Amino acid sequence: MDNVDADANGKSVTMSRYRWWICALLFFGTTICYLDRQVISVLKNTLKTDLHMDEVAYGHIVFWFQAAYAAGYLFAGRLNDILSVKRGYALSVFVWSLAAVAHSVVRSVTGFSIARVGLGLAEGGNFPAAIRTISEWFPQKERALATGIFNAGSNVGVMVSALMVPWITLKYGWPMAFLATGVLGFIWLVPWLMMYQQPDNHLKVSASELAYIQSDPKDTSEPIPWLGLLRFRATWAFAVGMALSSPIWWFYLFWVPGFLFDHYKIDLKNIGPPLIIVYLIADFGSIAGGWLSSHLIKSGRTVNFARKTALLACALCVIPVVFASQVTNQWVSVCLIGLAAAAHQGWSANLYTLVSDSVPRKAVSSVIGIGGMSGAIAGLFFAEFVGHVLAWTHNNYLILYIIAPTAYLLAFTIIHLLLPVIGKQDGFAVKES
Repeated sequence: MDNVDADANGKSVTMSRYRWWICALLFFGTTICYLDRQVISVLKNTLKTDLHMDEVAYGHIVFWFQAAYAAGYLFAGRLNDILSVKRGYALSVFVWSLAAVAHSVVRSVTGFSIARVGLGLAEGGNFPAAIRTISEWFPQKERALATGIFNAGSNVGVMVSALMVPWITLKYGWPMAFLATGVLGFIWLVPWLMMYQQPDNHLKVSASELAYIQSDPKDTSEPIPWLGLLRFRATWAFAVGMALSSPIWWFYLFWVPGFLFDHYKIDLKNIGPPLIIVYLIADFGSIAGGWLSSHLIKSGRTVNFARKTALLACALCVIPVVFASQVTNQWVSVCLIGLAAAAHQGWSANLYTLVSDSVPRKAVSSVIGIGGMSGAIAGLFFAEFVGHVLAWTHNNYLILYIIAPTAYLLAFTIIHLLLPVIGKQDGFAVKES
């Protein structure tokens, strides 16, 4: 068993499992990240009334968040490869918490756009830091599962916002909703700074757990120039996968509450249960998608077979969302959206893990940053597109739900063409462009 080892005298000893505490910290950090960004979508209709916004203006606010998020992803990714993850991640959380709190004092579309820029810049550091941490704390056969678990925090953040934000808003007003959620990041910083160290320097990590963490073949310790990362197919495969799939996830986050209001008249008082169902299903998808490829690898399948099987399965599960805007029963629509969100989360768990499968640990954050930037840039243009489509079609979402499954299937095809075999050779990707 993985948790049992023998000491120098042959006596059985229990292997520590501190890596899962680190995964838990990443889970709660990601939960807070998504809680802070999701407040505005839960309050969309309230803010539209108070600030006299239309769909195009709301699209502009989302656009500026996405633009800043793209820049933040790119630079935070490189920063985490230069500095320690402990300091880089802490800095990101501190700054995004300040920006989240700042939303409580603005009263205009311009003010919200500025606050969203600050939030986006700092939140861009979450996933590069988290994926780099997973690559350092988990062997390859556990990484997709660990990624799926911490990535499930994104859905929990949305669910918490669906419960917390309406209650605070109705009782104390919408500014307090931004303030109350924003301070949570400052609280999270305390356990992160107290608990996190590199595994080979951590007093809580046993020798047997450290050997298990480091059981994969060693990769290159040579630094790779940032521009040098663009020579490799693994970088482009991840970037394309993010560019095609991330905008769909942003659409779910920022427009599903408005869709439920437009089609089924679900207002702020009643938005909680539908969103909880959507993202509870998505949580299952995040963990199940990561478990699937990890299980296949432990069963003897190749990394290439395991990751691509999981990616394809997730892409196929998005297809039924085409009918989400056509059904008359709101709960059927909610379940269809939930299935698509679950598929996206399972997709993401494996797409992120593909990077640590193909890239040396010292370059993981940088590649995640490049791919995250491409996804955020695509997302910001898609946000503008969504706003105009809804304005032109008088809030008809059919076109948008048709685009969703197409994006994942196209992304899978391109990833397979760019990376016929997922893996490392001489410290980097098997196939070089």
